[in-house]
Amino acid sequence: MLEKIISLADISLIDFLGVSNSNLQILTDAFPQTKIIARGDQLTLRGSDDQIALVEAIVNQCLQHLEKHHSLTNAHIKAYIDAVLNPTGEEKETPWVEDKDVLLFGNKGLVIKVRTPNQRKLVEAAAKNDIVFAIGPAGTGKTYTAVALAVKALKNKEVKKIIITRPAVEAGENLGFLPGDLKEKIDPYLRPIYDALDDMIPAEKLKFYLENRTIEIAPLAYMRGRTLNKAFILLDEAQNTTSMQMKMFLTRMGIQSKTIITGDKSQVDLPKNQTSGLGEAERILSGINEIAFVELDGSDVVRHRLVRKIIEAYGKQSQ
Repeated sequence: MLEKIISLADISLIDFLGVSNSNLQILTDAFPQTKIIARGDQLTLRGSDDQIALVEAIVNQCLQHLEKHHSLTNAHIKAYIDAVLNPTGEEKETPWVEDKDVLLFGNKGLVIKVRTPNQRKLVEAAAKNDIVFAIGPAGTGKTYTAVALAVKALKNKEVKKIIITRPAVEAGENLGFLPGDLKEKIDPYLRPIYDALDDMIPAEKLKFYLENRTIEIAPLAYMRGRTLNKAFILLDEAQNTTSMQMKMFLTRMGIQSKTIITGDKSQVDLPKNQTSGLGEAERILSGINEIAFVELDGSDVVRHRLVRKIIEAYGKQSQ
């Protein structure tokens, strides 16, 4: 019986092995006569020369896939096994690799991808500009897409951290009655951000990122006085920033950073005597070429089909 050791150093073991070692189990089931043991940052193969060669070929393909796409699902590893065990002699394109609308691969095989033309405009604008405003009604995927772009940039090592913030203003709510400090008061309102991150990053890795502040989710008030270098910065619910808050936020941006501001101008919860920083920024900054504005509308709604009709009905009422 021969033995081969493959190094798994410098890769995410949970991404390669799968949740509860599910990827490893698929590989083991496909080669019952070969011992495949993962220990530390090494994968040990024991078996016949020809079987080890097949397993090694599959593992190398999976490692290349993981390096390029930062995710390796059960479906991916099954496809690579099938390609090695049942070769056709023809080059086959795998749709999850070639689809240009795919932003990244999330947890449990979830594919995070662009779903509407305006979401595609948002992705393209973010690729060309360091500051992008994504403006549109609820349910258009502007925040989810922005979070996906931030996670992709972090995985590609284009930035060192992700910072997500929003103003502490809520419709008909009083944050002062909630227990805890300002961050603890606002965390429940940031649940959509956490939900998006849960889709995109394994739980253990997300916990690690939050603990070491690689990913920081905080109220807008915490941004004052900071310079944010090598970061992907997302301001959510920007319609509820004041003029001074918006100026303060935009001037936090440091070197090698990207910023996406999302908001819905139809849901401003500021007192009537205060101007929304989002609308003002659109008027003041629209002439700067390096800053992009992307408008999303009811056609981009990716929630329940009734949400689009509700948005249209309220739009007609406000005219």
